[in-house]
Amino acid sequence: MKLTTFGAARTVTGSMHLVEHNGHKLLLDCGTYQGKREESYFANLNFPFNPAEIDAMILSHAHIDHSGNIPNLVKQGFTGPIYATNASMDLADIMLRDSGHIQENDIKYLNKKRHKQGLGNLKPVYTQKDALLAMPQFRSLWYEEKKEVIPGVVAHFVEAGHILGSAAVVLDYLDDTGKSKRLWYSGDIGRYDAPILRDPVLPSDADTVIMECTYGDKLHENIDDSYDEFVDTIKRTVSRGGKLIIPAFAIGRTQNLTYLLSEAILNGDIPDIPVVVDSPLAVNASDLYRKHTECFDDETWQFIAEHRMQGLDYHNIVFTRSVDESKALNDWNEPMIIISASGMAESGRILHHLKNNIEDGRNTILIISWQAPDTLGRRLADRERKVRIFGEEYFRKAEVVTIGGLSAHAGQDLLVEYALSSSDTLENLILVHGEEDAATALMEKLAGHPELPVPVFADKGQIFEL
Repeated sequence: MKLTTFGAARTVTGSMHLVEHNGHKLLLDCGTYQGKREESYFANLNFPFNPAEIDAMILSHAHIDHSGNIPNLVKQGFTGPIYATNASMDLADIMLRDSGHIQENDIKYLNKKRHKQGLGNLKPVYTQKDALLAMPQFRSLWYEEKKEVIPGVVAHFVEAGHILGSAAVVLDYLDDTGKSKRLWYSGDIGRYDAPILRDPVLPSDADTVIMECTYGDKLHENIDDSYDEFVDTIKRTVSRGGKLIIPAFAIGRTQNLTYLLSEAILNGDIPDIPVVVDSPLAVNASDLYRKHTECFDDETWQFIAEHRMQGLDYHNIVFTRSVDESKALNDWNEPMIIISASGMAESGRILHHLKNNIEDGRNTILIISWQAPDTLGRRLADRERKVRIFGEEYFRKAEVVTIGGLSAHAGQDLLVEYALSSSDTLENLILVHGEEDAATALMEKLAGHPELPVPVFADKGQIFEL
């Protein structure tokens, strides 16, 4: 078997790994690279292989940095099946259409800029129509259900605990000598005791582990400490009469936040102030969280039972869809919490809320997830005083708070545990989905475990013979 790491190699976004076995080709994830608009456009436009030659694809989860370039893959000739969990299929349907809409809007911005430079127009990487055309190729697999995805390679999913429907991908095959081998692709690894979802399953009997290392250099605060910091941030903002503005990914982070806020309000930990989720995509995703109860952990079922809910009904939280509802939030002067996409503050309604609230010292901007370089979210996390929104410069007076412990990614301690879980059989440990500092820190930590193979921080296009 041959593995080539084409995406999320020495960076976090754009996950895409090619597996070749007995003359057949299998793609693990097909995500978009995220960064500056023009840089992202050209990074996502073409593939380093012929999409028509790919036999099948497996999707670990629906986040755009793992799924976002699927419509372009299909557009350029891929006709094979795309295997995903039921929940990931449903989420990908809404995510990819939304991404197509963003692609169409981004190209208008780029073409306006290119026109001033005397350059020709570009076409979108893909459109909403292309996203719709890709969906018939999806095939659902339940967790632990085994499927021969290409000849000689049997795949199954196990819980990753990252977002609804997220999975690690396990590939079982025979090597050239006829010996049984196992490749374990982590996708994105969640946290123990995180809201709503089951805990991630650790690798077992793996010969090769491809592991994300987003937070390879960080030990997260435990969930309880992060919850206390979250509550304190809300109380402090309310005491100033301000608004709490939270850029959040529409899938996963938004639902975790609304769950925690429901818990905090029902327990009397925070005042019962208005909470608004202002993102049509997040509203649709929240509906899917209610639908896919098969992904819930025991604690969530207990929470539902204790509060006599019919399902995961978020307490006293308003979900807005229309533009008029979103604009009306600008006129609210009392304390409130606004959760809006996108999570890196690069697009979506969050930009309007930041523009309207960033220069008011009563307000707080809460950053709860990893922020890519060159994004507005990263500039806010770095507490830059002047930022540009919609091309205009704003002087930040709002407080900025970052709470890493609310992340949906595993911290360094769990990543080490993940690697060690197959130490008796492990031959290859390949690190992806991380920046240089994170990977270096994790490799230094792993070096203290001589029972492990020397980890490799994969380069883009690096080939591994397994």
